[in-house]
Amino acid sequence: MKLLAINGSPRPNGNTAFMLHTLMDEVAAAGIETSFFQLGGELVSGCRACMQCRTRCDRRCVIDDRINDAIAQMIEADAIVIGSPTYFADITPETKALIDRSGYVAGSNGRLFARKVGAAVTVNRRGGAVCAFDSINHFLMITGMIVPGSTYWNMARARNIGEAAQDEEAINNMVDLGRNIAWLLQKIHA
Repeated sequence: MKLLAINGSPRPNGNTAFMLHTLMDEVAAAGIETSFFQLGGELVSGCRACMQCRTRCDRRCVIDDRINDAIAQMIEADAIVIGSPTYFADITPETKALIDRSGYVAGSNGRLFARKVGAAVTVNRRGGAVCAFDSINHFLMITGMIVPGSTYWNMARARNIGEAAQDEEAINNMVDLGRNIAWLLQKIHA
């Protein structure tokens, strides 16, 4: 079993990464392999609606950038966690490109993400995280993924790098979510 955490923040060691690593530590403690993919800050293109993924059906997007690397790892993973900071009450452009392009590729190739475990993690300064959280969850749901709950919404309140480490409720939520993901993976793969 393998969990893939995708960081949509351009800060590879920022608050979103901290939250993802906190969750990953819990999953790894259950004996499940974890992997971290840094997407934010990469030069990636949004979906062009060219529909080549539907014509080619080769599990790739015709646009050749890091999104294809992410898609390949998403296909191999049993659980996918997507994290994004909140940018103007929504996800980063890189996260949106990942959702749109991987969603089209997955749907064009036999629903590649169906029945995988999926979770959203967001970080915000003060507000807007619910919209970002919803954007990721809409993707998880439309691709047929199984979304476990936790003790609260999967978000942290932080602005400057390191502030998420002071959000005790968010940390506890990531621990609980990590445990729930591990439990669900173990039940699915029993």
